[in-house]
Amino acid sequence: MRFIIRVIINAFAIWVVSLIPGLQVTVTSFAPGETLQLVLTLLAIGAIFAIVNTIIGTVIKIVAFPLYILTLGLIGLIINGFLLWLTAAITGWFGWGLSVGNFWWGVVAAIIISIINAVFGAILRPQNKRDRR
Repeated sequence: MRFIIRVIINAFAIWVVSLIPGLQVTVTSFAPGETLQLVLTLLAIGAIFAIVNTIIGTVIKIVAFPLYILTLGLIGLIINGFLLWLTAAITGWFGWGLSVGNFWWGVVAAIIISIINAVFGAILRPQNKRDRR
């Protein structure tokens, strides 16, 4: 259930980022012009981004732990930009999906996506039974 919520939040965040003019982040759907196809494309991109972030992101963050300490966490922005760029490269192999203008636009987009994920993650976080009392 958490994975599905994470995919939906990622899809929404990527959609918001693609709407920002001048950010050079675009989404190409399966069939241009149809809303349902765009939503399915965003959900697929959100799922790929969640998988990339979970598997590859975790490995990179563990390996780069000393850099997190040295840069006081700022290397996380670069890593998130790389993971978004990697998601764009993976979806680009299929002829649809996410495209990012260059790496630094990916970093900016990743910052915005992280903010949206943090806000919705705090709102939709499952509560423990102890917290409900």
